[in-house]
Amino acid sequence: MREQDPKERIKNFKEVPYGYNEEEALQEASRCLQCKAKPCVKGCPAEVEIPEFIMAIKEKRFKDAISVIKNTNSLPAVCGRVCPQEDQCEKVCVLMKAGKPINIGALERYAADREREEGFSDPDKKNEDKDKIAVLGAGPAGLAAAADLARIGYKVTIFEALHKPGGVLTYGIPEFRLPKEIVDIEVEQIKKMGVDLKLNYIIGKIKTIDMLRKEGFKAFFIATGAGLPYFMGIEGENLNGVYSANEFLTRANLMKAYKFPEYDTPINVGKKVAVIGAGNVAMDSARCALRLGAEEVYIVYRRSEEEMPARIDEIHHAKEEGIVFHLLTTPVKICGDDDGNIEKMICLKNELGEPDSSGRRRPVPVEGSEFEMAIDTVIVAIGNGPNPLLLDTIDGLKLNRWGNVEADENGKTSVKDIFAGGDIVTGAATVIAAMGAGKQAARTIDKHLSSL
Repeated sequence: MREQDPKERIKNFKEVPYGYNEEEALQEASRCLQCKAKPCVKGCPAEVEIPEFIMAIKEKRFKDAISVIKNTNSLPAVCGRVCPQEDQCEKVCVLMKAGKPINIGALERYAADREREEGFSDPDKKNEDKDKIAVLGAGPAGLAAAADLARIGYKVTIFEALHKPGGVLTYGIPEFRLPKEIVDIEVEQIKKMGVDLKLNYIIGKIKTIDMLRKEGFKAFFIATGAGLPYFMGIEGENLNGVYSANEFLTRANLMKAYKFPEYDTPINVGKKVAVIGAGNVAMDSARCALRLGAEEVYIVYRRSEEEMPARIDEIHHAKEEGIVFHLLTTPVKICGDDDGNIEKMICLKNELGEPDSSGRRRPVPVEGSEFEMAIDTVIVAIGNGPNPLLLDTIDGLKLNRWGNVEADENGKTSVKDIFAGGDIVTGAATVIAAMGAGKQAARTIDKHLSSL
């Protein structure tokens, strides 16, 4: 896709790719071979009938295209922008053998954006009066489950702790990757299906699941995500200028620090910023820091580029924007001045050893390789865990050793009327994986309630 020039985009938070125009979408759709085996569909966690919607675009049946997508995916404009298609549907595209799979994500985005420009059709839902279901969390998993449950007639209420819905879509992913207007519009479409959304509502504090049971809720889907940031556990992480990526991105995105002084949200970005980690969250943090005024931004990662978990596009964009990658590097200490402000970070160089439990080669420190980096801001983006606020209030709910909810592949937990999916079960993963878990849980909940 055409996109903003790197020299210009680092000065703004506008979306980087422009998206296809009609001519480009038709040209890309014409490349699809319409395989009978449909390997791309098998690679899609949202179960979208990909060849069918691409054929509709090719034949200029644009309303049919978005209708096909929405049969299984309630957030098409979101997924078209942030779903890692290169590791899923596009990875198994037959044309991958020639090195150039169909750009499925761009076509999905085109179909969704065209619908938004031309006007939405009435959402698909059944006029039934089934049981009340509570969805805890308005992130990707919760929204996907709520939409599917509402579509088959359940009375769904989403309880969201923050003042805006969307979860990581709103507080985590920057405007230049996913405009918040897109999230708001897609959530509104789900609300039109009859889903009730209660914001600023912390289940576990305002009410418990036991209290909701007494109000007539028959099933519960926990989709609260992984919002508790991990730190490295090294000396100096308490210094001024050390952020978790959660805090940094929440201030920048949800609290709109990038719109200062229109939004007076405090965020201190120094001249030299080090982001620890190399996933999508790390890339988002680094690219935000650059746009917020940092002069030099570094990605510091203990493995090599081959092991980076971030999307290929995000790594590519970060490099284009001038972010420097310090690979095979592990921070061991953050040093500060007498006022508690960061001055430098001490690191070790690594070499790769044998694979660890993740399947990636384990970083091994190189003896005598210690060196210093002059830094005044550190953003730690090494992962997140489950917030125990809600989980501590549920009797009989089994958790694993990391504090995540134990749930099977269908979303069933140890409590018969409680189901769970997304990052609260798997740990931090992708938006589309969370949506897939929400869809599966919706089917399981329907089967459970239908059998009572």
